[in-house]
Amino acid sequence: MRTAAIVPAAGRGERLGPGRPKALRLLGGAPLLVHAVRALARARGVSLVVVAAPGPDVPAVERLLADFEWGADVEVVPGGESRHSSVGRALAALPADVDVVLVHDAARPLAPPELVEAVASTVRQRADACVPVVPLTDTVKEVAADTVLRTLDRSQLRAVQTPQGFRRAVLAKAHAWAAEASAEELGAITDDAGLVERLGIAVTAIPGSEEAFKVTRPLDLVLAEALLARRRADGAR
Repeated sequence: MRTAAIVPAAGRGERLGPGRPKALRLLGGAPLLVHAVRALARARGVSLVVVAAPGPDVPAVERLLADFEWGADVEVVPGGESRHSSVGRALAALPADVDVVLVHDAARPLAPPELVEAVASTVRQRADACVPVVPLTDTVKEVAADTVLRTLDRSQLRAVQTPQGFRRAVLAKAHAWAAEASAEELGAITDDAGLVERLGIAVTAIPGSEEAFKVTRPLDLVLAEALLARRRADGAR
């Protein structure tokens, strides 16, 4: 089964501060996007990575990625106004022989290739959809305005990471529904697994990785720099 990966990278990422799009913020001298694509391309089962970039920036992103050597083919397509539409456009651009599709956030630049392969293998072997998850360490409370309504049982809760993996037909069906859905129907769905769940399709969870954390705020970038420096000291690129 041929596996391809999609990286939606058309967002601005304002919580990281003003300036260039989040995917192009530098980490260890290279954009977050470069690190994310490298993690995907190094997974032995991934043969193609498709990046959905802001429309006007497609030529610049193509030139940026052309400066690096990858273990897989890398292509760039214009993204959409939302994450869902960017993934949908990249999905439509995949060759017909792709059977398994991974979707990965550029904002998770240090996800280990081993995690990428674990997600892909789970879909190839037994699942329609797969997400990596990690336990919550903080107490979680449901709050309305400034009033705590209840404390949730965190033993049943997990934080979801990327890459998320899908059989192509399942992901295509989910995005076909999303393209026609109203804002109310989409509601608080923020990831591709959420779209699949909305169709009543089971999603399999596997153990995630602490290194696959999301770079959202400036402090996250400091942590990513420290982790990257440790990797380089250990001999990894």
